[in-house]
Amino acid sequence: MINKILAVDDSKVDLTNIENIITEAGYEVVTASSGKEAIEKATAELPDLIFMDVIMQKMDGYQACRVLNENDQTKDIPIIFVTCKGQKADRIWAKMTGGKGLVQKPYTPKEIIDEIDKLV
Repeated sequence: MINKILAVDDSKVDLTNIENIITEAGYEVVTASSGKEAIEKATAELPDLIFMDVIMQKMDGYQACRVLNENDQTKDIPIIFVTCKGQKADRIWAKMTGGKGLVQKPYTPKEIIDEIDKLV
């Protein structure tokens, strides 16, 4: 069951947008603005799902995903990448790093909700 979702993006506009979509769908949202902060929040909050941007400063979403997948506490949390990179190679790389899906920006609220619904 999905209750709490971690949204990660270094863009305030994108983070607010996805946070609003998730909140309006009735889920609790925790936010982070970097890969490092995502790891800290995921470990502390243990969300049921993570929406993670790929391109971020210092630690990108792929790196953060690998760290989370190596941690016994967080390895079972599904990660959906949200990125402007939507080529076939990007989708393959997302799966290879442990992601459960990829939503390409710009996205619609329905695309975000559909990813949540796949896991409910």
